[in-house]
Amino acid sequence: MRRRAFVAGIAGFLAQPWASYAVSPARRYRIGFLDTAPRERNVNFAAFQQVLFDRGYAEGRNLTFEYRSASGRNSGFAELANELASLKVDVIVTRGTPAALAARSATAIIPVVMAAAGDPFGIARREDRPAPNMTGFGASARGAERKRIEILKEMLPDMSRIAAITNLSNPSRQAEWQEVEAAARDLNVEPRVFDVRVAADIERAFDLALSWDAGALVVGSDTLIQTNQDRVIQLAASHRLPAVYTFRDFVDAGGLVSYGASLSDLYRRAADYVDKILMGAQPRDLPIEPGGDLELVVNAKTASSLGIAVPAAMMSRAQRVE
Repeated sequence: MRRRAFVAGIAGFLAQPWASYAVSPARRYRIGFLDTAPRERNVNFAAFQQVLFDRGYAEGRNLTFEYRSASGRNSGFAELANELASLKVDVIVTRGTPAALAARSATAIIPVVMAAAGDPFGIARREDRPAPNMTGFGASARGAERKRIEILKEMLPDMSRIAAITNLSNPSRQAEWQEVEAAARDLNVEPRVFDVRVAADIERAFDLALSWDAGALVVGSDTLIQTNQDRVIQLAASHRLPAVYTFRDFVDAGGLVSYGASLSDLYRRAADYVDKILMGAQPRDLPIEPGGDLELVVNAKTASSLGIAVPAAMMSRAQRVE
């Protein structure tokens, strides 16, 4: 009789929603964040939070975020990563290659989840010194740069020159530019890169692109670009330069078109990994994965303001039209 009661009790316990008992109410978890955008401007952070909240975590009760942003300076990530390591947070979440590299240098003990990195495999599994405390997701995909050029060419059949505005101090953006250059030449479009490393470079790059008679822009994703998102979109509009971006954030804010991984999806997947780690999983046992499906997002209002007739075929295959 007692055995049957015990078994019934265990069965009832296991039937409860997992989140209701997986998170210890007595434990306070601390998550460090190294992101390209400040928390108040990070529209994808809510997706990360929601996954954890749905699983029983509540900020201010059993969860604290130590959120840090480099304010447009990739060089600032090293100091911030060291700060998070000194705080002995339970896990560090990063966005972007410079942030991930900074976290790798700051700690070999604290688990690191790369929410979106250019080459997460290369960062965590460098042959000279693998980092078993790192896992996460990639935000780049082979062939994506070519596809972005093709999208602009489809919108602008007469385009003969394209300017790339990107921060070449970011290792991922160097590889990105090489792909842009090769794709553009394959499509009989002349490419030129305009390197931006501080905020003052951005307006200068737009002026130079316009004087060079660029027909369109491909805008790289980087801490500096993310921090100055509104300014980049404003300059593209005032210079009447059609631009393609990596992530949907820019199109939601008024940019013309984007093609890339869904950041909100990557942040949700990163939150799932963080939850697993807080529950005892080891980063080395969580596979590093690519960014998943790529999404095409078009801002029809911006296209109209630029006098661009977006092909019906492109509109039909877009995952979202603003």
